[in-house]
Order: sequence, then C-alpha cells, then structure tokens
Amino acid sequence: MEDKNYTGTVPGQHHGESVTAEGSRDFDDITTAKAFFFQAEGRLLNVNQWHDEAGEALARFILADSAGNPVDGMAQQGLLIKIDIPGPGSKSGEGYDWVKIEEIKRVNSTEAQSTALRVRPIAAPGSGEDKPTHFYDENSTSTFTITREDTLVTAAIYDRNINPNTESDSLIDKVRNAITGLFGEKVFSKIQWQALVDGLLK
Repeated sequence: MEDKNYTGTVPGQHHGESVTAEGSRDFDDITTAKAFFFQAEGRLLNVNQWHDEAGEALARFILADSAGNPVDGMAQQGLLIKIDIPGPGSKSGEGYDWVKIEEIKRVNSTEAQSTALRVRPIAAPGSGEDKPTHFYDENSTSTFTITREDTLVTAAIYDRNINPNTESDSLIDKVRNAITGLFGEKVFSKIQWQALVDGLLK
C-alpha cells in the first residue's frame, strides 16, 4: 500500500531500516467515514491512552512537558513522550526512552482528510546527554497518521531511517541500545505499531 503522506510529514527513506504498519476500514457512506475519521484522530492524539487502544501491547506511552513532567490532554507539537518498554531501560533515562513531538499537521482537501504526528528520539530531560535517550538514533522518526479517502479510513505508522543508537556516553546504554534497537526493528515496531493501528481503527 502506498504511504498516506498527504501532510508531507513522512520523511524519505535515506538510510537504515524502515517499518510500516497499516490498517483500514471502509464505510458505506462519506458521512459515516468522516465521523469515524474524527474519532480515530482523537484516539491518535490521546497519547496517554495508546496502551489501552493497543490492548496487550509491549509499551506504555506517557505525554510529558519539556521538563519531563506528565501532562494530561491531547498531543501538541513540542511536547515529549516518555516510553516504558519491557526489559532493561536506559540508564540515562532512568528506565525510559524519550521522543519529542516535532510536528503535528492536518490536511483537509477535496482529495483527502489526514492528520499526522511525527516524533524523533531525544535526550531525556535533565540527563545532560547529547545523544538521544532511546534505542534508535536521532535520525530515526516515527510518523503516525489517520487518513480518510472517500469512504476509506486508514491508520498507519511509518518508522523511517531507523538505526540503533550506539553513540550513548554510557557503555551500558550502548550495549542495551544495540540489542534493543535490533529487537525494535525486527519485533517491537512491527508488533507494537500494528497493535496500535488496529486499536485506532476499532
């Protein structure tokens, strides 16, 4: 299936690996499809509920401010997401991986309605690290999209340019990121993201 990149937020694939998770639902009429699109968009932006939407998925996602404090409400550009994945967490992130919401964009045209949220790994707030506190490096991105084309509503997640983050200052984190990054490419992203896609479309 072709990428649903109406908003232009999905980066080109230039290096490393890519992972795509997609799902769609077709409705009997446009009115119903539009109503469902807005429901799914609300689920997408409600990051704190992603774990519930994904069911027995592998991680928990916590929306946070720039200081790392948990916040309620919908995702906004500039906020952070604290990720709690199974297994040993990062030392510099005190057990968590961190990403920043660097763009949220909406398109409403005659061709389609689409909302996209893109995140990128960053250093944990207050860690003093230069490199991301995440098992992927700073060139890696994940873009979450909800798109309506006529009566078809599609949820998709695009991991692009993903490489394990082996540049951490901590040797423990280097080893952990190398192992977890490989696991993330092969297992975590595919299972986690497909579960989330299915939850957004339920």
